[in-house]
Amino acid sequence: MYTDNTLTPKEATRLCALGILSGGTMRYSALVNEVRHFVGHMVGPSIDILSPSIELLKYEALVSPLGDTDTEDDATLQITDKGKAEIHALLTSNLRAGATELNKLIIALKFRFLHLLSKQEQLNQAELLIDVYENSLARLDNLRHTHADDEGYLVTWLDHDIKTIETRLEWLKAFRDQLL
Repeated sequence: MYTDNTLTPKEATRLCALGILSGGTMRYSALVNEVRHFVGHMVGPSIDILSPSIELLKYEALVSPLGDTDTEDDATLQITDKGKAEIHALLTSNLRAGATELNKLIIALKFRFLHLLSKQEQLNQAELLIDVYENSLARLDNLRHTHADDEGYLVTWLDHDIKTIETRLEWLKAFRDQLL
């Protein structure tokens, strides 16, 4: 993790793989394909995000192969207790400010696997997301105010972004209220 307790691209991939395995065992090749499919559809092909090997999960004892007759190259994997602790840490991590592709992926992963957390932790994550978007909205409002009289199309673009964030905030607040 970065020093601000936010996820690196490698950890986003780790969250995806461990979250998938939290739903049950899966062959190594199927896990790799599902991680690649999800990440690729969220952020497009990305060497930074997809390059870390899922092999590391086995090496770090976050997943283990089942003791069956599978070939070692395509063993059926299961999440370990250490892996469950790791996914908990990853799911409860902070989010960096800004609308980066990595944040988009991490938010999608948090929503995909949020059900793995306790209700209070789910509520905490909803509050975290609300804070992130409220801060983004404040920054954009400030920028819009500063450039309100400028020529060009910046204010029109900012108005569009502001409306999008306001809509997302309304949705997040309703989602949070459902968790109460």
